[in-house]
Amino acid sequence: MGTGERVSVAVGKSAASSQPKVGALIRARRRQLQMTLQELCDAAGISVGYLSQVERDHATPSLGTLAQIARSLDVGVDYFISTPGVEEGRTRASGRNKFSVDGSSIVYERLGADFAGNVLSSFILTIPAGYRSETVSHEGEEIVYMLQGAVTFRIDCDEITLSAGDSFHFRGNSPHAWANETGEVARLLWTGTLPLFRSSHPARPALRSSKAGSTKRQAGKQPK
Repeated sequence: MGTGERVSVAVGKSAASSQPKVGALIRARRRQLQMTLQELCDAAGISVGYLSQVERDHATPSLGTLAQIARSLDVGVDYFISTPGVEEGRTRASGRNKFSVDGSSIVYERLGADFAGNVLSSFILTIPAGYRSETVSHEGEEIVYMLQGAVTFRIDCDEITLSAGDSFHFRGNSPHAWANETGEVARLLWTGTLPLFRSSHPARPALRSSKAGSTKRQAGKQPK
């Protein structure tokens, strides 16, 4: 599952405004574990340049990329964002909760439930025209089924465009990215074995204020 242009969405906007930014939480957790940018990138399968943009709130990760970062930091994505739960494994189209990551233009609808031994995650994604994801790789498998519109996937050196009714099953360890290159909104059903949620998390480290963040740190005291 990418970063695109920041487009204002109404979903979860009031809740997001009261939550710390994902980038600040990633940076604080990384420093709490005394990891460098390079170490986290190597573990999460992303580039240093991209992670640096995320930590400075210049880019917003997709849910899949955030899951890779979270796993490398020994937490779930719900450590960084508030996601609606699914009770009893059943959802209704009229009552399904929607959310986004830090105001990203991608809107997610959670389908998969949490229960002992669960290995699947599943979401419906609404993708605006012009959206382009970051390139990522991770363990596990993904299945995509197009519900509406068209999305182009790039995996290794291959490129495939899926339209409504098409599907694609692939291994997540191949570097992949995707984009809605049309002028219309696209919707797809994503299911994968990438673990996303956890029942418990360590306490969040205290975040520095912008004023405190502007002071110089002693050399070697904090990893970059």
